[in-house]
Amino acid sequence: MKTYSKRLKDERIYQSIPRKANYLDNSVMENFFEILKQEIYYGTTYNSCREQKLAIEKYIKYYNEERIKEKLG
Repeated sequence: MKTYSKRLKDERIYQSIPRKANYLDNSVMENFFEILKQEIYYGTTYNSCREQKLAIEKYIKYYNEERIKEKLG
């Protein structure tokens, strides 16, 4: 792990969690990525990285602006 941390430092990449990780830290993003994979990735073949990137961007816009959020009414 020290080698990994040193490499990050050498590349001027900073870890977002400076303390011991807690499973709740990433639960919201883990949930989002699982939904994203289920809805636009599994069973779909993309012909290029650009095509996949556009699909992800379109999905994020839908997820944030259009989908029904039961908890929010």
